Amino acid sequence: MKVTIQAVNKKRHPELLKVWEASVRATHDFLGEADIAFLKPLILESYFDAVELRCAVDQNGRALGFVGVAGNKVEMLFIAPELRGKGVGALLMEHAVKQQGATKVDVNEQNLQAVGFYQHLGFRIVGRSPTDGQGRPFPLLHLELPPT
Repeated sequence: MKVTIQAVNKKRHPELLKVWEASVRATHDFLGEADIAFLKPLILESYFDAVELRCAVDQNGRALGFVGVAGNKVEMLFIAPELRGKGVGALLMEHAVKQQGATKVDVNEQNLQAVGFYQHLGFRIVGRSPTDGQGRPFPLLHLELPPT
């Protein structure tokens, strides 16, 4: 499968929201339906606009996953569940680091696969917060790439 990375315009946001929701349901088992319902409009109406979005697409233009970077921090990385472990996330992260200057990422502590993924890419845990960005009781690990 040929995968390319492209910039995202607002017309693509509803498609990316579907990728986000499917990915969250597959990886964030610590979130309940109320949590997902709370986050969905925030993602679509605020969070997408707060980051520089890049999307991995297949040869047919279908969104396979996306990464959002603000400053030097990856704020979001979500992959279609059926493509997890197939290199799409690594490709998006390589783009985020090399092309968008990302050196930091926060990850839910309960999402052990994501923690391992980022560590495999060279990120190291440098801190922890007991709550997420909305102050809810979902601890975050703060990771950074070591200086080169």
